Amino acid sequence: MRYLLIAGTFFVSVLAAALFDKDVKFKDYDTTMKRTYPTHKEFLLSYNNVLEDVRTSVVNISTEKSIKVGGGYANPFLGDPFFREFFRGFGDPGLNIPQERIQRSLGSGVIVSEDGYIITNNHVVAGADTIKVTVLDKSGEYDAKLVGTDAKSDLAVIKIELKGLNSVTFYDSDKVKVGDIVFALGNPFGVGETITQGIVSATGRSSVGIVEYEDFIQTDASINPGNSGGALVNSAGYLIGINSAIISRSGGNAGVGFAIPSNMVKTIGKTLIEEGKFTRAYLGVSISDVSDELSSFYGKKSGALVTSVEKNTPAEKISLKRGDLIVSVNGKAIDSANMLRNVIGAIAPGTRVKITFLRNKVLHEKSVTLQSLPNDSEIAGGYEYKGMALKPMTREMKRAMGASDDFKGLYVAQVKSRSVAQRAGILEQDIVIQVEEKEIGSIEGFKEAIKGQEKIRLYLYRRGIIFAVAF
Repeated sequence: MRYLLIAGTFFVSVLAAALFDKDVKFKDYDTTMKRTYPTHKEFLLSYNNVLEDVRTSVVNISTEKSIKVGGGYANPFLGDPFFREFFRGFGDPGLNIPQERIQRSLGSGVIVSEDGYIITNNHVVAGADTIKVTVLDKSGEYDAKLVGTDAKSDLAVIKIELKGLNSVTFYDSDKVKVGDIVFALGNPFGVGETITQGIVSATGRSSVGIVEYEDFIQTDASINPGNSGGALVNSAGYLIGINSAIISRSGGNAGVGFAIPSNMVKTIGKTLIEEGKFTRAYLGVSISDVSDELSSFYGKKSGALVTSVEKNTPAEKISLKRGDLIVSVNGKAIDSANMLRNVIGAIAPGTRVKITFLRNKVLHEKSVTLQSLPNDSEIAGGYEYKGMALKPMTREMKRAMGASDDFKGLYVAQVKSRSVAQRAGILEQDIVIQVEEKEIGSIEGFKEAIKGQEKIRLYLYRRGIIFAVAF
């Protein structure tokens, strides 16, 4: 039977060749190519000379903050009247008594000036009561003060009172290429200063769902817990990014790490040092990427498609409208909606810019002065209540937590230290799903639910558990 099958296969092959009469040729490598060895027994290949200097520019950061835990129903079933009636006489089995405890965490930072300014991630120092810094070539710990934070990019600046520090050298992150060799420096798992190697896997990564302004450099260099805020440097030892996050199911390195590009770090960090805060410019449009279906209509796949225009904004002043495709700002080509958001967000408010857009397949160019981005409590995109910053949930957030697209709730983006929300035990990344008897799916719905209420019951979703707090 084996011979019949082989013969049959041969017959089909011959028949196919006869029918199509195609001489298929595959591209082979150059057989004269010679193998070159990068090293031999006379010397070792090493990056020690470039890393020895930059490693003293990376610091270890430890923080402490007091938080309240409990104060709600740890088990949603025990919050149900039927189950509470069943357990009558056994105390209150579902109620957690609020307790205050100290939360300690470790991270990393990068020295950017010889007089003690250090850039790190916002999530490393957010809400911290105390911040301590350890410098590799100095003895002891140093108290650090918080200079400024920008939660939208996950960047923060702290300062220690120490002179003569080794500040890092910045590289132009726009020139970073996929395949470049890189090194991640930090303090993973609190074991001490560590260096890992990899390559640049991608640039311009957005829509990851980590922060609002995303333009990440992706790398497979190991970025583990504690590496946050540390340096991602190239093979010359120059800073190309600040390590920020990983994608991992286990919590450990899975070869997908993200760093905030050095150009964004420099722009935001400089402003935080000089002004204590970073105010973004504001055009006043909602935007999206161009879909495959629409690309034929516009004749291109790149650009930022205007889906709505807010009133009394720069966009309205130059008569932008839904359906316009923004293709450049000040002559810089716009590839995507995320790129437009980052380009506008990096410009100082009050700056006059040229916006080039397609309308009905005709290019238009108009100049407009950008406004300051309103505070979260003033815009539909966010709202602050008793010290917690609420944001609508994005599709990426829902997918990350394994929820369906119709899951309703508001994301707790930040909780201010010693605020009413913090004392009630609310944590960052909690999801507000209900106020009193009303399910919450929007900022406006939340405002309506709390109207006229001095004290409310808030139902929260946290890591698969639903519980209530009153504050």
